[in-house]
Amino acid sequence: MLQRLLLSFIAAASLTLTGCALSPQQLNPDPVFKGPVAAVGQGQPVVVKVVDGRPSTALGTRGGLYSETSQLTVRSQDLIPKLQLQAETAVRLLGFTPSPNAYNAPQLTLTLTELKYQSPKEGVYVTEADIGATFRVDVQSSARHYSGRYGAALNQRFGMAPNEQTNSKLVSDVLSDALNRVFRDPSIGQTLNQR
Repeated sequence: MLQRLLLSFIAAASLTLTGCALSPQQLNPDPVFKGPVAAVGQGQPVVVKVVDGRPSTALGTRGGLYSETSQLTVRSQDLIPKLQLQAETAVRLLGFTPSPNAYNAPQLTLTLTELKYQSPKEGVYVTEADIGATFRVDVQSSARHYSGRYGAALNQRFGMAPNEQTNSKLVSDVLSDALNRVFRDPSIGQTLNQR
């Protein structure tokens, strides 16, 4: 009888522990520039470059009891083409024409400097996450140079550990918010418009 109780206790304990271990996730965010912005250009060409300046593709971990096994990553080759498309969309809305090979045209370089996801390490279950994104923008025209940093953050609480799709959506929202902050800055359009 004691042996049977001991076995059922061990089985229950191992179920509890496996429930707390979270697997790594490779996220695939889909950021969107929402606008609106004031069109200040008259169709002039602008060279738009997007760079991944993060020190690592890892955002952080999902926390919980075994946080070291629950790393979140976003691959550069998945994210940068999407950010390039959104940056070009924003430049068009500002009234300019993205032209990769335009000679002597103003240049806008958007660098993703930080993308992070932090969950509390203490505690068995994942109950919340702090997600943040930071961009640096450098705009160079023949008359002027402008640089700025723009960030967005989100604190999200969970009833249960979020899946890959949910985390991808949360990271997308933060990236979209940061993008909107970049291109709503009137200094960017003004600098691009100066010859």
